[in-house]
Amino acid sequence: MKYLIAIVLITQAALFARSAVAQAVPFSASAYNFENSPNNFNNSPYNFNNSPYNFNNSPNNFNATNGVYDNKGNRLAYEVTAPTGVTNYFDNNGNRISYTPSRR
Repeated sequence: MKYLIAIVLITQAALFARSAVAQAVPFSASAYNFENSPNNFNNSPYNFNNSPYNFNNSPNNFNATNGVYDNKGNRLAYEVTAPTGVTNYFDNNGNRISYTPSRR
């Protein structure tokens, strides 16, 4: 019985340590990297290239190729690639909701 409890505790500790290591994010993908930051003007919704008032990003533009849709065909957001290579995702109101770091 002592050995069984010891094995269970060691297994739990090993699984916890393994999951803690898997959560590390490299700085190139971090939101603290200025290239990915919303404080960078290229990623800001105040930049006209990222604005929903830009017709290329508008939900009223049926020819837009940067829309993000759900399985029912409803437009949820749009994506814009910054000159640095970061892809920013904005909701239809222009709020930045996510990003994909540059692959350079």
